[in-house]
Amino acid sequence: MGIRLENEKERSLGMLDKCYFCKAKVVQQEITIDYRWGDNLVVIKDVPAGVCQQCGEKYIASGVYKELERLGKNKSHLKGKMTVDILAFETSPVA
Repeated sequence: MGIRLENEKERSLGMLDKCYFCKAKVVQQEITIDYRWGDNLVVIKDVPAGVCQQCGEKYIASGVYKELERLGKNKSHLKGKMTVDILAFETSPVA
């Protein structure tokens, strides 16, 4: 599951009614994005996106992504703070 940028041509041709990967229906929803800019992590809520109803792939319009970049760099719209746990992936020996 990932995030794909949709371009204006795809949107105007209605190409995002179906998921690129599994061909299931894509519906418009507001989602929450964990956005990273360098070492900074911000959580942006209420982001308009298309979401595949089967596999969960997310599609974000290029204009929306540009706004995510702007918000991620400029925290003037800060609505709150949260604590995030940081884990390191470690391989365990197989018994």
